[in-house]
This record gives sequence, structure tokens and C-alpha cells, in this order.
Amino acid sequence: MLGLVSLGVSLVLGMSSGAIAQLDAPPESKPIVLDGRVLFQVNSSGGFSAAYRAQTINRKLEVAISLNSYPEIEVGERTKTPTIMLNEQHLMTVTGADVPPGRSAHEQALEWRATLETALDQARSERSLSYLRWAALLSVIILGFTAAIQWGLQYCWRRYAQPALLSQFLPDPEDRDDDEADQSKPEDNSPPPPNRLLDALLSLPPLTARLGLWTASLLSITRLFPWTRQWSYVVSQSLLSAFTSPAIDLGRNDYSIFDMLLLLTSVTVLFILSKTVTDLFRARVLVVTGVNRGAQATIAIIVRYSLVFFGSLALMQIWGIDISSLAILASSLGIGIGFGLQDIAKNFGSGLVLVFERPIQVGDFVEVGAFQGTIEHIGARSTLIRTLDQVSIIVPNSRFLENEVINWSLGNPVSRIRVPVGVAYGSDIEIVRDVFLQAARSHPVVLTTPPPQVFFKGFGESSLNFEVMVWTAEPSQQIRLKSDLYFAIEALLREHQVEIPFPQRDLHVRSGQLPITLTPQMEQWIQQLVTAPSSNGHAHHPESDRPSEPLT
Repeated sequence: MLGLVSLGVSLVLGMSSGAIAQLDAPPESKPIVLDGRVLFQVNSSGGFSAAYRAQTINRKLEVAISLNSYPEIEVGERTKTPTIMLNEQHLMTVTGADVPPGRSAHEQALEWRATLETALDQARSERSLSYLRWAALLSVIILGFTAAIQWGLQYCWRRYAQPALLSQFLPDPEDRDDDEADQSKPEDNSPPPPNRLLDALLSLPPLTARLGLWTASLLSITRLFPWTRQWSYVVSQSLLSAFTSPAIDLGRNDYSIFDMLLLLTSVTVLFILSKTVTDLFRARVLVVTGVNRGAQATIAIIVRYSLVFFGSLALMQIWGIDISSLAILASSLGIGIGFGLQDIAKNFGSGLVLVFERPIQVGDFVEVGAFQGTIEHIGARSTLIRTLDQVSIIVPNSRFLENEVINWSLGNPVSRIRVPVGVAYGSDIEIVRDVFLQAARSHPVVLTTPPPQVFFKGFGESSLNFEVMVWTAEPSQQIRLKSDLYFAIEALLREHQVEIPFPQRDLHVRSGQLPITLTPQMEQWIQQLVTAPSSNGHAHHPESDRPSEPLT
């Protein structure tokens, strides 16, 4: 228990003690430090600066600690001024510049003497073997405790914080159409497509937390040992100065790195709160009004952007940021948009047009280029489409305004589906027509009004071509609807013995004559060749019976 308490005190003092001394001290004062502990502050006196006096006193204290003899501190007077003596040697003179209002120099000298005696006693005890063993054991406990805290922070980050932040940038699963679950679509448990920029941004908070945690742990360990405590003090002062010194000048105010980190945290909290308020507004208010899902998404986006905009203005006013001082930044941003960010600006502007004009809405079944799918989310820069193969496609918003887009759900979702079918020549077309209508009317997705129709398209090369036209209120199911109709039509045609043809070709040979006719001389020669044996019992070679050609 004592080790844990010491750890907590060490973690707090390791980052705050130097900061408190630094903030409370006047600008011209310098600290008296022994083994990394700030004892008190001295000011400039006479012809000696505060830095020279502090450096001299600190050096004499270090020499006194290194001696084997016990240091003795006394308060005397020299030229009617209190003087602190260390081992009968002058250590420092307490002047009026060192005394706060309402106290005398002698009282201040006595107080500093008690402080020095306590610090010297503690410095000698910390160099004992028993203390060093205790410090080593506490260092091991600190390392183990830090590792446990890191594991806990990492678990909480992955379990709670990271999903909450991802919900700010990715569409919610609740934004899907509730009817999709009833359409026997396979459940998509695959992770969302990777986003390297988002992953890099989300990796910064845990990395920063781990870095800060281990830095505080190491500083706490170094403060346990007298030889390394001075290093801890220097590092703490350097980090404090780096984070609290003015780094950015906006108008009449200066802001440090710590201020900017706090402002960034405030903006992040603003985004999270705006998302939470928007979700509550949508779940508690918009759902009750009975507005369709696309209109709910549009209103929710407008409310969220409005909260972020006015909340950002309020944050800037709270932090004292003059909005007029951002004119230069806005000009630079305008130049950047004109050159390198024009596509992003175009997509953002297109997103606003889509939100207000609403040519597409969440839940619409659209066809963009070679892709067909359902609108899942309309963002500021891009739109997420879930295809029939359950693949998520991110489409820039500008494509919906620059290219032709087929919105099967705009206005009236009732659409006509064409199913081409061919039958063999010689088939009874009345039976074929009845079969097609029977297959169409038996399907539950096909509407009865308007009724299905069958059109005779013409005479093909090897078939009589028909086209079955049906109406459906679920255009996203057109692929499955066509497949079901083809299955039903094939079964009914086979039941009525109607043949579905395959391509046929007739081959006509116009050159030559079949069968081949031979001249009488050729027939006689062939007959002799077959029947007449040679003198040695072998048949004559055809070439041996040929008449010899006259020599010329």
C-alpha cells in the first residue's frame, strides 16, 4: 500500500512540483535545488544576479553532501545582515530582495535554515543502502503498475473509445432500410473497407497516451534516486516550458501547444456531442413524425452540420480567437482549394446539393455506371452504396451530378422488368403466351396492376422471340425476379412439350458434283488393277500398269 501511495505522489510531484515552483516564482528569481528538489528561490542582490547566487549556493550544497561529515548550518550576522553558514563557511546572505513583504530578513534566514537542514538530512538518508533497496523495489512496482495501466487503457480504447469515434465517420448500421432484413439478404459481417487516413488519426490518441504514461513513469523512477533526480527536474522543466510557452499567435492572443491540444480535444468532444444529439433527435423526434427515412437522414445531416458550425464559433469565442484574424487563413485556404483541393471542394458542394435537392436519398436503389445498389449513407464528400453482392462502394458526390444516374426508387419505385424468351419454330404461340402469363402471375413480387404482358418481338434465326414484361415495386430484387421467372417458364414449357431451341445452321455446297462420276477408261483401269494378279502372286503396283509415256 505504501508503494502505491508513493507511486501516486511520485507521478503527481514529478510533473507538478517543478511547474508550481516555476509558475509561482517571480521572473527574476532562480531556484535553490538539492538533488533535484526545489528548496526556495533567491533574487538578485547588489551586484550579484539571481542566477549567479543560485549557481554558487547549489554548488556548495553538492560539495557538503559529498563529505562524510555531517553538515552544520548556522545563522549569523555580517554587516548587520543575516548570513547562513555551512560548516563554518559562508553559504549565502539573506538580503531585503529575498524577503517577502511583512517579514524580516532574520525570520527568513531561520526558515531557510530549517529547510536546508531538512533537505540535507533527507539527502544523506537517500544515499543509504536501505533506501536504495526500497527505491529499486518501488521502481519495479512502478514499471509493473504502468504496464497494467497501459493494458487497461488499450482495452478501453479498443472496446469503447475507438468504436465511438468510428461512429462519427462511418455510417451507422441503423441507417439501413429495415425492409432489407426481410428480403433474405445475407448478413454482412465483414469489416468496413480500410481507411488509412482515418486509421492513422485514430492511432494518435493511444500512442500519445502510451508516450505520456511511460514518460511520467520514467520521470517518477528517476525522482526516487538522488543522482538522477536532477535530470528529472531538468526534463520536467523542459517539457513544461515546451508545452506552456506561446507557440501560435492569433490576433492579440498567444497560444501554447497545451492550449492547442485542449482546443483539439474540445472540437473532438463537439463532434461527438453533435452526433449524439443528432441521433437522439432522429430516434426520439423524427421517427415519431412519420417522415420517410430519406427525409430523416437529410434533416439529421442539416442539424448535425448546424451544431458543428455554431459550436465551433462558440469555441472560438470562448478561447478568445478573433474570427476576423482568420481572414489570412481563409485566403490561404481559398488558394489551396483553387489548386490542390478543388476536387474535395467540388465533392463537398455536390454533397450539399444532394442534401437539399435530394435527387437521391438513403434507401434508394440506384444505378451508377456499372454498379447497382442501395444508398446507405450520404456524407459531406462521398456516398456509400451497398451493391447486390453486398460490396460497399464509395462514390464521390460529384459523380451523381456530372453523370447519368438511374434512380429506381425516385418518386414511384414501381418499375417494369423485361424478360426475353425464345421458343422453337412450330410451337403453338397461344400455349406459349398462356405459359408466360401463368409464370408471371404466380410470382409474389410481380404486381397484378399493371398486369403482366407478353409481346411477340419477331422471327429470329432459330426461334420465335417473345418478351415478358412484368411490374414490381421492389427494383432491387430484379435479378432474383428474372431468375425465378426463367425457372418457372422453363418448367412450364417442358410440361407443355414446348421446345426451347438452340442455334442451327444449314450448309449448302454449290461447287463440284456428288456422287463423283468416272470415265469408262478409268473404270476399266481400276477393275484390272483389282482383279488381275501379278506373276509372282502379288498385285500389280498401279504405276506398273500405266502406259509409258513416249520419249520426246
